[in-house]
Amino acid sequence: MSNLNELAKQCHSKAVEKGFWDNPRETGTLLMLIVSELSEALEADRIGRFARINEYERQIAAMNFIKFTDFDADQFKFYIKDSFEDEIADTFIRLLDLVGHLGIDIEKHIELKMKFNETRPNKHGKKY
Repeated sequence: MSNLNELAKQCHSKAVEKGFWDNPRETGTLLMLIVSELSEALEADRIGRFARINEYERQIAAMNFIKFTDFDADQFKFYIKDSFEDEIADTFIRLLDLVGHLGIDIEKHIELKMKFNETRPNKHGKKY
């Protein structure tokens, strides 16, 4: 698996390839699209729609004897699409696309923020 900075480059490159950056994009709009993916994750959780990853992997393994592939879009749609996990993945993809576009060293910023958080009190001094 790649590191976060490499994933950010890959997510952004794929978004460019798929036409999402053909026109200039506002950061605020991109942030709200990230929030919308979290809203979709919330709705999936509310209705109990979770990925059936084990069933998906068993089905793909069984199909490999016939098709020799490790991905099948129809099986993905049936077992995983629009699940809580799928929407969380969409959130990360959109976030990493933005990070990649802006050239942010997200690994460094996460590392620094975690170090700062170590200096903060329990719950950062808040109720929750």
